[in-house]
Amino acid sequence: MALVSIDGDDLVVVIEGLDKLWAFKSSLTIPLDHVRGATADPGIAADPKGIRAPGAHVPGVITAGTFHLDGEKVFWDVKDPSKAVVLELADERYARLVVQVDDPRATVALVENALR
Repeated sequence: MALVSIDGDDLVVVIEGLDKLWAFKSSLTIPLDHVRGATADPGIAADPKGIRAPGAHVPGVITAGTFHLDGEKVFWDVKDPSKAVVLELADERYARLVVQVDDPRATVALVENALR
């Protein structure tokens, strides 16, 4: 699971627990100027992931780490797709961050309010 917060002009995503090990990341900091939006998207777990490098993917259990698909890098940290949030980015290493959060609606509202 991930904790998403706003720190000044940055979006901060902190990976919790053993997910740090599977995702090969403990946190990501993205300037808000590079965040295009956020959506709660439980259906994204069924989408193709691409090539894993590095990370972990056990269908129905966990998708974590960096995945390469159609020339883009996508960061994943999802065990429970019903709690997945997609953060769309521009001019960053990753095109998207797909993370599991405790409250998807609250996370989307937090990001959208920070972008206004």
